[in-house]
Amino acid sequence: MILLDNLSLEFRAGGPRSLRDRIGEMLGRSPQGAGGDILALDGISLRIERGERVGVIGLNGAGKTTLLKTMCGIYAPTQGRAVADGEIACLFELATGFEMEASGWENITTRGLLLGMSPREIRAKTQAIADFTELGNALGRPVKKYSMGMVLRLAFAISTAIDVDILLLDEIVAAGDHRFQEKAQRRLDEMVANASLLVLVSHSMETVQRFCSRTLWLEQGRLRLDGPTDEVIAAYQVST
Repeated sequence: MILLDNLSLEFRAGGPRSLRDRIGEMLGRSPQGAGGDILALDGISLRIERGERVGVIGLNGAGKTTLLKTMCGIYAPTQGRAVADGEIACLFELATGFEMEASGWENITTRGLLLGMSPREIRAKTQAIADFTELGNALGRPVKKYSMGMVLRLAFAISTAIDVDILLLDEIVAAGDHRFQEKAQRRLDEMVANASLLVLVSHSMETVQRFCSRTLWLEQGRLRLDGPTDEVIAAYQVST
């Protein structure tokens, strides 16, 4: 289950508020650089239950990815609350956070730990992850020597190897040739099928209609419409 209760998120002119800023606000001090703050999410309330497949649509800058990052705890709400009951996998910005001096094998372990896998689970899945990447002996080399396509393959293989209840997906384009992309799509389809709850951000209305029975339409950080996918998409397309 995911619950958002009157959730708002304000970014400072230089980015999200830091922990120091939030502590200062509790002590009655004004944050530095408050002028020009951006209200990225504005008073959003909704509940997503087990078994639901929910799409999120809207123009660029509407707050779609920010909403996902708030759902999974990357951003703390400025106002209201976000509650998630279940193990969460957030699949976006896959290629960030690699240890560039470390090998592919070492990154499988460290990123697996960051994703919440236990050491035993990582050991059990390491070879399957390696096989999925099709990188072979390159896994023994430092990641800094990889092409971006190789990094994306490794990141995708690790990130999609976890078993989760809640899947938050921001349209991922897998790197590689056509055959690898087909394999990556099959992996995503399996994750979607096995997840108890899905929230999918996409600019592709066909993708949202394929996977989601309910859709949220965000506009300038506000929830403009929440309802059956076909109805929300129809209203969105008329408006845009």
